[in-house]
Amino acid sequence: MLILAIAAIASLAAPFATFRGDLQHTGVYAAPAITTQPHLKWKFETQARILGTPAIVGNTAYIGSADGNLYAIDLDTGALRWKFATEGLVVSSPAVSGDLVYFHSYDGTFRAVEAATGKLRWAFKTGGEKRFAAKHLHGLLPPDETMPDFWDFWLSSPAVDAGRVHFGSGDGNIYALDAATGALQWKFHTGDVVHASPAIWNGTVYLGSWDTFFYALDAATGKERWRFQTGRDPDIHNQEGIQGSAAIMDGVVYFGCRDATLYALDAATGAKKWSQHGDRGWRSSSPAVYEGRVYLATGSDKKFNAFDAKTGAIVYSFDVGGGTFASPAIAGRTLYLATFDNKLRGIDLDAQKESWVLEIGAPPKIAGGSRFYDDVVGIMTQRWAGGIFIGSPVPAGKLLLIGSTDGALYALEAR
Repeated sequence: MLILAIAAIASLAAPFATFRGDLQHTGVYAAPAITTQPHLKWKFETQARILGTPAIVGNTAYIGSADGNLYAIDLDTGALRWKFATEGLVVSSPAVSGDLVYFHSYDGTFRAVEAATGKLRWAFKTGGEKRFAAKHLHGLLPPDETMPDFWDFWLSSPAVDAGRVHFGSGDGNIYALDAATGALQWKFHTGDVVHASPAIWNGTVYLGSWDTFFYALDAATGKERWRFQTGRDPDIHNQEGIQGSAAIMDGVVYFGCRDATLYALDAATGAKKWSQHGDRGWRSSSPAVYEGRVYLATGSDKKFNAFDAKTGAIVYSFDVGGGTFASPAIAGRTLYLATFDNKLRGIDLDAQKESWVLEIGAPPKIAGGSRFYDDVVGIMTQRWAGGIFIGSPVPAGKLLLIGSTDGALYALEAR
């Protein structure tokens, strides 16, 4: 018993940081709330867009960039500590466990590097990365051309538990590797790209695929426990695919889907408890779950919603200025929401309204109208250059960190 107690204490003391704050992806952080509009403490600039979320341990923030680097940044000053170069975009969110940082790159390699130095510990080659692709995607032209989805922003972010690191891949597999050595423990093949990030609870890995199925797998063996199918859109593939990640609370797993639906499933059996369908607005981000409520914002209908976790009923809802891909984060009684119109919001959970809005950058005014694929991709590139939020905010002590497509990581603090 003494040995077990010592091991438990050591485990609690070990550095640990992961996407959404914990393995259940609740989006809840032990940090003081920023209740009034914050100001900039420092800005760290990379050479390309930031689409992921920082992992923060001690006095260091770890963040990837589309310039191909993983960065370690001093939390007090914003100074570079080290960077690690890959051969592809780093658009997953890193995880830190013990003395290692784990992350995935578009070069099809999953890596573990030393948190203190950035030195490579091991690397694992997947079957390669790609985006979800389909013909006549979103109704764009030409209709017979297979098009990669320019809204498929992220790679899967890792989750480390029980000596294994779990993640999905564009090769259609869900992987579990030995966290210390990178040796393959198991892999599970789905029907399409897997860019959602795994949540883990009660010995089970939960995540969805672009094949429209949500999976529950035994964390130790990779054996399927159950699967659940979401909506299909076989003509233009607009209202289908699981892009965001799940959150788990009180034995229920919650996730959004591009079929404009928020699902609540029994975590043990996969049985549907309820679903809440919106007005075609994608639910691409990961929900935050807290004190009996589920918080999620949507895409094209530009709404922020608070749902009753047991019934799916909307407790309250209000419009925000832009669609949402970044996932909400909660500190204290404040929820942080970053939207596609380059605004960061603080929402008072008690008052059920915005307490502050901060605009960073100025997205360009863009003329639309064309339905040709290349033209629409060009519009997206212009949006990135202006600076929009696709990565999620992360509270870290008295700071709030968020990356932007303008290539910068911003550290904000209360005035």
